[in-house]
Amino acid sequence: MGDVTQLLADWQSGDESALARLMPVVYEELRRIAIRAMRRESVTHTLQPTALVNEAYLRLIRQERADWRNRAHFFAIAAQLMRRILVDHVRGRKRQRRGGDQVVVTLDGMGGLASPTSSGDVDVLALDEALTKLEGLAPRQCRIVELRFFSGLTVEAVAEALGISPITVKREWAMAKTFLYRELRPTREG
Repeated sequence: MGDVTQLLADWQSGDESALARLMPVVYEELRRIAIRAMRRESVTHTLQPTALVNEAYLRLIRQERADWRNRAHFFAIAAQLMRRILVDHVRGRKRQRRGGDQVVVTLDGMGGLASPTSSGDVDVLALDEALTKLEGLAPRQCRIVELRFFSGLTVEAVAEALGISPITVKREWAMAKTFLYRELRPTREG
């Protein structure tokens, strides 16, 4: 996988052929990220993992000012883009339906986060809103959630992508999960 880092560096240096060689190398990992992200989606979701990978890849290669540090950084940005694509897709469907079916994602894959709802599902737009709020308060915690939840990266891979220690990732991951649990749990009135 060191090839990815080298291909990114070559591409950044102006070697257009590096981009053509990059896609076959990163495609399977991007597809795994997309499949993990889609597993958390409602069964009524119409976007397919392949379409998610293709859209994310197109957005990645349009990044003119990206400073690709390494393979982990590339996949971190990919996970972030996939989150945005999923949210945009849900918003588009909601506009079309004028408040139609609610699209949900499961929080079971969040490494032990107790479900904020009895079903374990949360509206993807509510999750995006909570992550946006978290980003304003603790941007690094938001990146950690994106990398762990959307990309499925290990603590070690997140640490490498963000240039911090694994213990810091674990600590901030725990704080981020607590924040999201509070933000996403249903309010009890009455």
